[in-house]
Amino acid sequence: MTRDKALVVFSGGQDSTTCLFWALKKFREVHTVTFAYGQKHSIETEAARKIAEKAGVDFHLADMGRIASVGKNSLTDSTIVMDSEKPEGGVPNTFVPGRNLFFLAFAAVYAREMGIFDLVTGVSQTDFSGYPDCRDSFIKSMNVTLNLAMDEQFVIHTPLMWLDKAGTWALADRLGVLDLVRNETVTCYNGVPGEGCGHCPSCRLRKAGLEKYLADRKSYMESFVPADCKSAGI
Repeated sequence: MTRDKALVVFSGGQDSTTCLFWALKKFREVHTVTFAYGQKHSIETEAARKIAEKAGVDFHLADMGRIASVGKNSLTDSTIVMDSEKPEGGVPNTFVPGRNLFFLAFAAVYAREMGIFDLVTGVSQTDFSGYPDCRDSFIKSMNVTLNLAMDEQFVIHTPLMWLDKAGTWALADRLGVLDLVRNETVTCYNGVPGEGCGHCPSCRLRKAGLEKYLADRKSYMESFVPADCKSAGI
């Protein structure tokens, strides 16, 4: 089993794009898989395709539309008004139940067929929207499950797990793709590229992180080197 190839779970948003370019530094060969799951902001799949082409990596679009047919959420159901804040004692209705569970399971099966056993995903527990499937405990559990289910030794890499959004911007800058991430990704839940709509929870989180980073950019660039960056020679 070689460990010089990776598959990036790639949405075309800020986090997964940063992870893509992180993976390009760490692995000799990088592939991407993007999911169409009935999301209202489906423009992100086209953004993912264009960014993958620009990065010179393989792009695969997988249809996971059935996710939208089970579990009510405001990202796939236009009749539900999107939560602007995380509700007390629960998760926001932008949470798509099982999304990362399904994505990682599919990605592992797809990767295995190409002889790839390193998966990269942009989930973060530090600066997130309260989604349970972004937690480190879930990723570790999923990693064990995949290995047991297929009798393989997958490794799920989460370069952003302990970074806040400012840290994610700093990593993109260190990787030399700050402008690309800022202008060409689609993070907005309303499907507005780049800076986004400015109102949805995803846009507000992204903007606050960027402002925090830019306010102290020099300090970040001089001192900010996450552990995963050191191992990737970044």
